[in-house]
Amino acid sequence: MAADSILEDSPEKLDQLGDVESGKNELVPTIEYTEAEERALIRKQDLTIIPLSAGIYFLCYLDRSNIGNARILNSSAHNDMQTETHSTQYQFNIALMIFLIAYALFEVPSNILLKKLRPSRWIAFLMFSWGAITMGLGGVQNFSAMAGVRFLLGAAEAGLFPGLVYYLTFWYKADERSLRVAFILASATLAGAFGGAIAFGIGHMNGAQGLSAWRWLFIIEGAPSCVSALLVLLILPDYPEEYLKGKEREIALARLQVEGSKSHHRSMTWLDAKTTLMDWRLYGHYLIYFFVSVPFSSLSLFTPSITAGLGYADLRAQLMTVPPYAVAYVTQIFVSWSADHFNARGLHSAAMAFIGAVGFMASALLPADAYLHRYGCLIVAAAGAFACIPPMLGWLTSNVYTTASVGLAVALNVGFGAGMGQIPGVWIYKSDEAKQGFPTGHWVNAAMLFMVAIGSVTLRFWYGYKNRQLLANSPGQDVRLFRL
Repeated sequence: MAADSILEDSPEKLDQLGDVESGKNELVPTIEYTEAEERALIRKQDLTIIPLSAGIYFLCYLDRSNIGNARILNSSAHNDMQTETHSTQYQFNIALMIFLIAYALFEVPSNILLKKLRPSRWIAFLMFSWGAITMGLGGVQNFSAMAGVRFLLGAAEAGLFPGLVYYLTFWYKADERSLRVAFILASATLAGAFGGAIAFGIGHMNGAQGLSAWRWLFIIEGAPSCVSALLVLLILPDYPEEYLKGKEREIALARLQVEGSKSHHRSMTWLDAKTTLMDWRLYGHYLIYFFVSVPFSSLSLFTPSITAGLGYADLRAQLMTVPPYAVAYVTQIFVSWSADHFNARGLHSAAMAFIGAVGFMASALLPADAYLHRYGCLIVAAAGAFACIPPMLGWLTSNVYTTASVGLAVALNVGFGAGMGQIPGVWIYKSDEAKQGFPTGHWVNAAMLFMVAIGSVTLRFWYGYKNRQLLANSPGQDVRLFRL
């Protein structure tokens, strides 16, 4: 497996690390500790890192997706964002797409800077930036300004999610990551739920101080990110070897001696980049993430419009976005725990993608006026689409073995998927199909999720085949197998 990884660390350790990464042996922890001590350490890390990381992503996602709420907020009074910026449907979609282009472009450099500048500093900088830019959206008057500010927002937010996934590899073993990623990603579903509720409340501020409600929406939701950036700078721990003391520190280092990223490892070189870019199996992960990003993107941006198309008008349409996200939150957590527990991330992703695809397909096939049934299908579709993502990310990071390669691989995965993969999601829900129930959007999302299911199963069986080869070629030896 030497071709699947990148050697790093000091020259005298290259041979030893080469053996580890090629599956010849494992580095053995030099300290003895009990399961109870390990559980206590993990619990401490969880209480310190995960709520804070989830809160950061909650604010990020709230500021990213609120344009979907602003688009239709108080549309019955013609005080919605699209009307007041004099934008056509096509222009508004262009503004959404421009965000994703910036998102794709800045993923990789942001992850490199996270390692160089320390996670707390870089994430705090990004947080203040996107908060200020979101507040700036409240002042745009036309399409050009809206598109320009959305590009800046995409650049600022690009590094956060891949950065947080990368950050977790410094703290957790491979079989612990999917659940933690789920708690962070699930905060996006909470943001979707709260976003609808917040928009419902702010919608009643229409005309306050001479500003339309959608402008207040951006101002009110951007301000907490700016304020919270200072807290992140002060309290987000960077690395376990710096944050922990005594035996806790020794246990953390021993736990991650083989599987985790290391703060003291050198930053990425051109050789690291070349090796990771030529690791062709990773492109299977990138392609699967591309497919799932289409429904993720379209649901994030158009759930208020979809619920409006289900017969719910104006502010009530905002409120009806809450249940799909709430169900998706619970589903994500349970599925991610199960995926790590049974070392079956690929099959869990495939199963949830299949369920989500069936939900979208049923919604497309039902009569346009079957509002209640189609709303139930939306809940099933959202739960499936969101729940298959955390195991995918845990699967990727558990099969990349060095600090430099993990940072680049995660950035490429999220950049290609969440950046380029989300662009089609901007266009598939067409406003002129609202009365027909948005069949194009539902069919495209169903097809994408079926592709996720097929790709996940294929990659899982390929990894199983490679594991059997590794065991057959190394009888009686310890080998590092691919995680499934």
